Amino acid sequence: MDYAVTLLGLAVVHLLAVASPGPSTVLVIQTAAVSGRRAGLLAAFAMMLGALVWAAAALYGLQVVFARFEWLYLAFRIAGALYLLYLAYMLLRHAGAPLPEADPSVDRAGAWQGFLKALLLQLSNPKVMVFMGSIFISLLPAQPPAWMDTTVLAIVAFNEFAWFALLALVFSGGAARAFYRRTKLWLDRLMGGVLGLLGARLLVTEI
Repeated sequence: MDYAVTLLGLAVVHLLAVASPGPSTVLVIQTAAVSGRRAGLLAAFAMMLGALVWAAAALYGLQVVFARFEWLYLAFRIAGALYLLYLAYMLLRHAGAPLPEADPSVDRAGAWQGFLKALLLQLSNPKVMVFMGSIFISLLPAQPPAWMDTTVLAIVAFNEFAWFALLALVFSGGAARAFYRRTKLWLDRLMGGVLGLLGARLLVTEI
């Protein structure tokens, strides 16, 4: 029973963290609105995969490596910040471009591009691992059984995909895409600005 309560608490805390606005939210919304449902769901799947990598790293000790080799953590953080700034630049640069019309071949290519962008975004941010490590240390027993590690990873996978898939389904709908088409210039500028600020913050702040 204690294990069940612990896992429930972890699931709630993690879901609240996933649902908080950040670069992942911006990217999934923008991908779904521009490239449609398939691209949005693939981006959601990529977010889940990236989160699983960092969750496994937190469970199995990569934090110790980062603590031992601070330059490695710094390198990851700088890479993540530069990637956010790159995404911001691309959004701002193409803000005035019209939303492309649906084309099955282009949609497939765009969907996989969205998947790659999302995966790189999630993998280039070591703060995800640091956060997960902190909640794992706070909520999990010191020596959890092996099945509990597997359950934790399953919870992370479910929360990540469920939330980002929900965003993808909402923002790939006809009404959402029509709104995005009308306001693309300003929305892209807003989202580009948000990503740029987050990238700059990642460069200058520490955990």
